[in-house]
Amino acid sequence: MKILILKLGYSETLDSETSKVVSLGDVLRCSVALEPLKQKFPTAKITWVVSKEALPLIANNQYVDKILVWDEFIPYVLMREKYDMVINLEKISGICALADMIDAWEKVGFRFNSQTGDFDTYLQSSMAKDYIENKNSQKDIWQKIIVEMVGCEWKEQEYSLGYEPKSKVEYDVGFNYFVGKKWPTKAMPKEKWERLEEKLHVNNISVTWQEGLDSIYDYIDWINKSRLLITSDSLGLHIALALKKNVIGIFGPTAHEEIFFYNRGKVFTAKEEFKCEKMPCYLAMCDNDKFCLDNIDLNAVVNEVKYHLKK
Repeated sequence: MKILILKLGYSETLDSETSKVVSLGDVLRCSVALEPLKQKFPTAKITWVVSKEALPLIANNQYVDKILVWDEFIPYVLMREKYDMVINLEKISGICALADMIDAWEKVGFRFNSQTGDFDTYLQSSMAKDYIENKNSQKDIWQKIIVEMVGCEWKEQEYSLGYEPKSKVEYDVGFNYFVGKKWPTKAMPKEKWERLEEKLHVNNISVTWQEGLDSIYDYIDWINKSRLLITSDSLGLHIALALKKNVIGIFGPTAHEEIFFYNRGKVFTAKEEFKCEKMPCYLAMCDNDKFCLDNIDLNAVVNEVKYHLKK
């Protein structure tokens, strides 16, 4: 059996947004489908089409037999090869149209709607479109929906990361404070991180900062150096979960309810009196007088760190 996965990262799987900026975290999140697919189809050969930016997150994965890095020639190759199943986790119209043209017995995920010129879903994955259209009124775990989109049962399956870190634990806590250009409002102000570091040092807790990293592999190695990661809603959070680290997530404009933490995480949002009525707003720029991430309770974060480090 041959399975083809189309997930480049040009769109968030369960959000209406699309972008030329690759969502690396969403590519890694989609790896949650690999283990259940292999369990359901143990003899299947899986091919994954990925962007060059996200390649390090899929390379050397134990469940992926072949990787195709996206370029202008890949569509012609895919339209000539036969597959048993095509899984399209991209909402870009051109990729949806390509998925429709690939020769396969079964197709799940997103398809092209010839009437609207936009994405739609194959029947088995209709829950994904329902979620996207109603996400302002309902929240569910993205990993769960992705697993169900590909026709498997959600059993709290873990992320699957092929790269084996070369580093060892050297620090108590890592500060994953950078965020991507697409969502600057995910970042807690740096002065808050500096104050948090001071509070941790008073408790003899060592800290390392997310700085001077030249590649995704460097990034993974850096995260692996800490027992616990304090992080914004970004790629680092997903890498830490893939590495089975304890995680403290700092959330503002996005919904923490959409991420399953595998009982290894704790989430902090703005103090109750400072919470914006729009939270989560999903805005790239804050239009409120009081920015939610200015109002994280740092003392509560310190207490949570101390609790996790005692385990």
